[in-house]
Order: sequence, then structure tokens, then C-alpha cells
Amino acid sequence: MHRSAPRLARILACATVPVVLVAGCSSGSDKKDDKNAGGSARPGSPSASPTVAAAKFSKLPDVCSTLSGKTVDDLVPKAQNKKGKALPSADTNTSASCLWSGLDKFDYRSLTVSLKLFRSDPGLGSGDKRAGEYAAQQASRAATAGKVTDPKTEKVAGIGDEATTVSTKEKKDGDDFRDQTVVVRTANVVITLQYDGAGYETAKAPDAADLLKDAKSAAKETVGAIGKGAKSGA
Repeated sequence: MHRSAPRLARILACATVPVVLVAGCSSGSDKKDDKNAGGSARPGSPSASPTVAAAKFSKLPDVCSTLSGKTVDDLVPKAQNKKGKALPSADTNTSASCLWSGLDKFDYRSLTVSLKLFRSDPGLGSGDKRAGEYAAQQASRAATAGKVTDPKTEKVAGIGDEATTVSTKEKKDGDDFRDQTVVVRTANVVITLQYDGAGYETAKAPDAADLLKDAKSAAKETVGAIGKGAKSGA
């Protein structure tokens, strides 16, 4: 039987098509093949990109300026450097610490304010969430660091978004130290304030309750300084 001219032309045309497309030229139903091909080529729905809430702060203030000169005088009499000593940091926009220490006769005091900023990250979570996790770690470290004894940990209200105090004792070179740590989260920034005191020679060890009261007050002041001095819009 002779093939019609249109049928012959179609067969010849299919013979020149690349192998990957030969299936479209089979002798089966064109409509059925087109339907199947269309179904297999249908693209899947694109998955939505994860989003997290923007962090409140994008840059830390000058850490040594978070406490007033009066506060430093009250907490660290005879401080070696009233303006504080900035401790080394790879990036002071996200991590910074300042130290004040002094000896008034036989009464020793040391105060350290450390700030840590967390940015929001789709893979890691919001800045607030990451800061909260870090704050919990800092409180745990304060209760177990070095050779501290008799740790007392307490959640406190009224300082930042959440705060924890850790009171410990420690013996260094025969002298009794009273250590107070206040860990505060304010939005996506964590404050770790450490206030230590000791009495050398014939001086008595400082009262732990008084030290803790002063440490809380200084932590509140630091929260206020971050609100005024930290750059917003992370």
C-alpha cells in the first residue's frame, strides 16, 4: 500500500529529530502523548523562603560608656581607670567588654560589663531567640566557672526583657571573694555584668546582698544605655 505524501513527509521529519524528542513522533495517539508530556513537565510549586523577625539593634554602643562616672565611683572606689579598660574584641559592633577594678585600702572591687549582639538569621532564628539562648548559657557558666562554690541562681523581673542573677563564692590566694553576675537580655543584645569583691588583710569580705543590689542597679543602667546608644534596625 502506498503511503500518502503528507504521511511520508511526517515520518521523514521525525527521523531528523534528536533522540530525546523521538517519543513525540511515535505512531501512537498524538493527543494522548501530548497530554502525558504536559503532565510530566508541570513545574512544582516553589517553596517559600524562611523568614525571621528583624532584630531591634544592629550595632552596640561604646561599652565603657554604658555606666556613669558616679556609678563607677560608687561600685569601684579608687578605680585604676575611671573610664574603664576596653578588653580586646574582633568586632566591637557585635561583642565588647569593659573592666573597672580598684583597691580602696583593703577593699577590692572588680566590675566587668560585657555586651553581645545577635543578628536575625533565617537559618539560625531571630536575634531575640538567639540572644535568649546565649543568655541561658551565660548564666549556667557563671554558676559553674572556675572554683566557685555555693551558687545561687534566680530569675528577676524589671531588668530588660529577661534577667537572671547568679551569686557565688570563691577563694583566691586565701582571700574570700563574693561574686555577683547579672545576665540580661534586652531585645537581641545580652548583657553579662560581673561584680566581684574581697577584703584583703584584716578587711572583711563584702556583704553579698549589698553587692547583688549594686550589680542589679548597674545592669538596669546598662540596659538604658543600650536603648539610647545602640543603633537600631538590624
